[in-house]
Amino acid sequence: MKEWYKEDFAYIHDVGYSDYALKSAPGILEILAQNSILEGLVVDLGCGSGLSALELTKAHYQVLGVDISESLVAIARTRVPSAEFRVESLFKIDIPFCHAVISIGECLNYLFDSDNNCQTLIQLFERIYNALAPRGVFIFDVAEPDQVIEGNKIKNFTEGEDWLVLIEKEEDQAQAILSRRIITLRKVEEYYRRDDKLHYLRLYKAADLTEKLRQVGFTVWSTSKLLSVSSKNC
Repeated sequence: MKEWYKEDFAYIHDVGYSDYALKSAPGILEILAQNSILEGLVVDLGCGSGLSALELTKAHYQVLGVDISESLVAIARTRVPSAEFRVESLFKIDIPFCHAVISIGECLNYLFDSDNNCQTLIQLFERIYNALAPRGVFIFDVAEPDQVIEGNKIKNFTEGEDWLVLIEKEEDQAQAILSRRIITLRKVEEYYRRDDKLHYLRLYKAADLTEKLRQVGFTVWSTSKLLSVSSKNC
């Protein structure tokens, strides 16, 4: 399996981009409580370095985390030794019987799998629906189109004590594909180590996904512009 988040980028992602996962965790726990899911297995698709998994285990849930990055999963296993983690594609893993499935951080958009398309995503929805306990919930976010004006590029950078990330974003609106060119620099001893990568995201309209989820059997509602929640009917 190709290593998409190598050691340096996994480190930077963990120390520099943890805010979203940490800020999402209280909302996820609240949704679970509102649906009377107070225990049981939560499957975390695109678990990253285990930040969400840690908060879930603190709340006494069992966690199965899945991520395509071996380096991120290595961090997650160290951070949350009581959880189970697998290095695998979220689009291909067999999802066990569970009470909730979460996928936070635009994981459903990433084209790390060449066969990721709308049909593959619908098949994933079906597998999640079949795996969930009655009244189980599926909590996820998704990147939508029109983030970048056609023909334009957005450039920005983020830096930490021993790392720097430069990102250039461009959107193909006809294909609904967002590209992110990423350059990372991580200080190792007295030198900086550079890595270049190009990530592609397939963009989905929330309204279109809502209709697909309802066709599968979910009841759907949204708690914010990016965070959507689906519950399995009895």
